This record gives sequence, C-alpha cells and structure tokens, in this order.
Amino acid sequence: MGLKQHDMMMRVGMSRQQYQRLESKGNPRLDTLELIALGLRSELVLVPQEKLEAVMAVLAGTTTNQPSNNSRPSEPEKPLSDDPWRGLLEDNE
Repeated sequence: MGLKQHDMMMRVGMSRQQYQRLESKGNPRLDTLELIALGLRSELVLVPQEKLEAVMAVLAGTTTNQPSNNSRPSEPEKPLSDDPWRGLLEDNE
C-alpha cells in the first residue's frame, strides 16, 4: 500500500512511540491487531488450525466437493461453487 509509519499512525490513532514499539518489538494485543487491520483496510480473521488448509483452498479457489454434515435427504445438494464455505467451520464430530 506504500504507507509510511506516519500514515499508519494517523490511520490507527496511535502515537509515534506506540507504533514504533509495535513494529520493533511486536507481540501486540488482539485489539491492537484489529486496529492495524482496519488501518490497512483489512479484516483480522481467526481460523482453527485444523480448518486452515480447507480455508486456504477455498480462498485459492481450489476446493473440491466436501461432504456436508447438515444436508437434508429431501433437499438436493447444491454445488460447492454456490456455497464454498459449506460445512467448513462446523465440527466434524
């Protein structure tokens, strides 16, 4: 995005010292990460590790049909392209 430290400080509402400390030492709190994401016009999303590969595949557009745990026998199964997230974040127990 071509942003400088000053640009980010203005976008997220932090002092220069706070932002420099964040860049040099890291280890921010979750609310600080959310501020930075908003400053980058992004969204912070937490994904369970066991679902990460499937989420990455959906984002890359390389998904395959996954069995749906919540499909009803009376309803025809929609193609995965209609709902690529189907069943992805549900527990498979």
